[in-house]
Amino acid sequence: MEFGLEGKVALVTGGARDVGREIAVGLASEGASVVINYNGSKAAADSAVEEIRARGGKALALACDITDRQAVDEMVARTVHEFGRLNILVNNAGLVIRKRFAESNPAEWRRQIDVCLYGTLNCTHAALPHLERDPGAGRVISVIGDSSRVGESGLAIGAAARAANVALMKSLARETRSGMTANAISLGLIETAHDPEFLEANREKLTKLYPLRRLGFPKDVAPVAVLLASERGSWITGQVISVSGGFSMV
Repeated sequence: MEFGLEGKVALVTGGARDVGREIAVGLASEGASVVINYNGSKAAADSAVEEIRARGGKALALACDITDRQAVDEMVARTVHEFGRLNILVNNAGLVIRKRFAESNPAEWRRQIDVCLYGTLNCTHAALPHLERDPGAGRVISVIGDSSRVGESGLAIGAAARAANVALMKSLARETRSGMTANAISLGLIETAHDPEFLEANREKLTKLYPLRRLGFPKDVAPVAVLLASERGSWITGQVISVSGGFSMV
């Protein structure tokens, strides 16, 4: 199936590694020009750009702390300057501190909320005028965890911050008059995106939570993002699509 993203421009936050990288590569493979945002992973971002370019695609890595609104404005402006437009925003960057709520502190709350909520607000608000410029072409996709929908011990703050992303996507889906879509992809545990020591210490217990009896990989997520970014996903909006091996079925 061809998804026809030729001529589209995508910005993927946290696009240097793991799920973000796989989404960026997937979008590029369908013809989109891709800006890979990173904060502290320059080498990984440069590697992702090289991979896309080696396959004949167009890509650019831009450093930006998404909690800094001025920096986000500059990143979006640079994207439009380099590629002429911005059609697709993937809010993938996140920060989660695994700790029981009673043992956490306000400084840790703020760090997670700044990235997982304010980062999404900053990027979406800055990108919105460009996303709505081409009728029917704009796409916003926010990547969250299934903990945001069903809760998870040790992830209360990250889950709460990402749950707000769901409300934002649904509200944007109702507000738009340009045909722009806004959706969330809700993930189960991804092998490469979590603390390997935690996963290995708890693998048997964690795997039993999944009807498919395995954890996820970035390659399980990217095709859904590509669909939502494409014309074939143009009648899907305001939805939360779970890619979680059956962890949650609500």
